[in-house]
Amino acid sequence: MALTSNKQRLYQDVAFLTSLKPARNYQNKQSLEAASAYVYEELDKLSFDKLEYQEFTVSTGNKYRNVSAIFEGASEERIIIGAHYDVCGDQPGADDNASAVAGMLETARLLHVYQQEGQLHYTYEFVAYCLEEPPFFGSDEMGSAVHARKMLQEKVPVKFMIAYEMIGYFSDAPGSQNFPDPALKSMFPDTGNFVVIAGHSTQEEVAKTLAQRMQQHCTTLVFPVAFPVTNGLANLSDHSSYSRHGYNAVMVNDTSFLRNPHYHMPSDTIDTLDFERMADVVNGVTGMLLSFDEENR
Repeated sequence: MALTSNKQRLYQDVAFLTSLKPARNYQNKQSLEAASAYVYEELDKLSFDKLEYQEFTVSTGNKYRNVSAIFEGASEERIIIGAHYDVCGDQPGADDNASAVAGMLETARLLHVYQQEGQLHYTYEFVAYCLEEPPFFGSDEMGSAVHARKMLQEKVPVKFMIAYEMIGYFSDAPGSQNFPDPALKSMFPDTGNFVVIAGHSTQEEVAKTLAQRMQQHCTTLVFPVAFPVTNGLANLSDHSSYSRHGYNAVMVNDTSFLRNPHYHMPSDTIDTLDFERMADVVNGVTGMLLSFDEENR
């Protein structure tokens, strides 16, 4: 079943999140709650079997919340699709990470359409995380870390976890793609018009399989990347919260600061994003997900 993402819906999602003032960082609880409420309301329009806020308290005593929505399938084995909705500092965060939240929401909408045609095989959980950004980044207080521990404690069988992380910035200009070392430079184009499926070196085969399947459903080039665990690039999103527990987990990413000059800047605005390509990336991820489901349907 061919499904196509709607770039107007993607734009509307990004527009709402980037319009929130003050910026949706950890210090501005009202904006974070408005962002999570928006995600909840959008997911509530779909026929999820379970939709809830998952509240958690951090060491400062402050409470934050993830949003979780579950489509129950014939199998208890779960596929998790996540994205964080907070930003770093005082910036609108269009690419980082409104683009990813929009991608996650649109994938949920498309899966809802697919579900109407018959029961899903896998159980799918869509999660919007809080506190991915500093000062919580890399800690056990990240929203994704809280959720990953929940999966572990409840012994949920997880097939894999996919983190949407910055999927909106592209460039067709030669030399627009930067690299941290010569080895990577030799592997990829120097034009920033592709995405990567990236994870730790332990996820190499998973990344390859997901990239191959994703490429069958989008025109944007998709490259698998498996970084050594010691490489900081391997840990730059919510997927790392799951891989540390042994789950198969990767991120879909436009290479972040290796390409986007607006990374963590006030200039990370909606007008810098390419919604045509964003929609194509979402098509690829959704098609990849459904390719696994259709094998068992």
